[in-house]
Amino acid sequence: MPKTTKTGKARNSELPSTLQKSDDKAQRTFAKAHDSAADEYGDEQRAHQVAYSALKHTHEKVGDHWEPKDHKGPSDRQAEGGKNTSRPTAGGVDANASKAHLYQLAKRLGIPGRSTMTKDELVAALQRANNRESARSR
Repeated sequence: MPKTTKTGKARNSELPSTLQKSDDKAQRTFAKAHDSAADEYGDEQRAHQVAYSALKHTHEKVGDHWEPKDHKGPSDRQAEGGKNTSRPTAGGVDANASKAHLYQLAKRLGIPGRSTMTKDELVAALQRANNRESARSR
C-alpha cells in the first residue's frame, strides 16, 4: 500500500485520508513502518497495525489529521503492550498525555462539557470528535 518515493516522501494517494492532511513526518513514519512490516510479515492488516502503532509514538490524532506530540512514546495502554495484547486502543488520542493537554485539545475541537470531564471521559470525547471530523472530511 503506502510506498515512499526516491526522495523519501510518501505517495499521498496511497495514504489513509487522515494522513493525507498531516505533516510530512507523519506521512513518512507511517509509510516506512508500513513498507517494512509488509516486507516482514506479508500481511496487509498487520502492516497497517504496525504503521499506526509507529505513528502513535510520535503523533496524535486531532480532528481529521495527525499532529506531532510534545513527547515520544506509546499513546495508550494497548500501544505499550505490543502485539500480544488485546486492550482497547484510544484511536490516536494520546491517552498518556496530561489531563490539561487533553482539555486543551477538547477546547480546540469545541467539545461541550469538557470542564467537568475526567481524564478518561476526555479521551472518549476526543475519540468521538476525531471520528466525526474524519468522517466529515472524507
